Amino acid sequence: MVLLEGKVAVITGAGSGIGAAIARLFAVEGAKVLLGDLAEGGAALAAGLAADGHAAGFQHVDVTDEASVAELMQAAVTLFGRLDILVANAGIPERKSPIHELDLVDWRRVIDVDLTGVAICNKFAAGIMRATGGGAIVNMASILAHVGQENSNAYSAAKAAVVNLTRSVALTYALQGIRANCVSPGYVDTPLLAKLPEATRQAMLVRQPIGRLARPGEIAEVVAFLASDKASIITGACVNADGGYTAI
Repeated sequence: MVLLEGKVAVITGAGSGIGAAIARLFAVEGAKVLLGDLAEGGAALAAGLAADGHAAGFQHVDVTDEASVAELMQAAVTLFGRLDILVANAGIPERKSPIHELDLVDWRRVIDVDLTGVAICNKFAAGIMRATGGGAIVNMASILAHVGQENSNAYSAAKAAVVNLTRSVALTYALQGIRANCVSPGYVDTPLLAKLPEATRQAMLVRQPIGRLARPGEIAEVVAFLASDKASIITGACVNADGGYTAI
């Protein structure tokens, strides 16, 4: 039996990178997937998955807007009959700066998407799951939730908060059949990283104990396990999928 047979999953930030890899793997593993994103890439991916015989749909979503997120979660129920899994993956980078040069506009933008957006998604997913017998939530954190990095302000703060938000959600719904966990990826070879200067990429590789960047599909495998019934005893955990980066 495939890992997620019969499950219904909502994945935010599913238009590219890690989110797209999660959507593809979930579909292959038998889940019915609703991809949420602001970008059109999510629509093309959903159409491709459907053409390959998978149950897949797409909906535009702004994770900072409660009405938009509520519509996304309800759309999963309308399309597929229920909601079993949320992957709160949508996130944006920050414009790095020393704290004495902090741009509060950028700070609020990053906190709104990377933290408040996760909380809003958890809010509406948990509301549906508690009424239908439970489910699994996987939030996307980062290695920067656990280690420091110079000039990282809003992003590090948001991702660290996601870890503790996840623990709170896990404890709140532990007796209602809802599990909540998070994943902290390290440096992942996504299109975003491909745009960085080669010197920057090489500096990342130096810090990787395994000698390479992660592939999006490797992060997706961790997420799929945590979302599956194979992880039934795991809740409130944060898995560092970082090639040993945080072990240094």
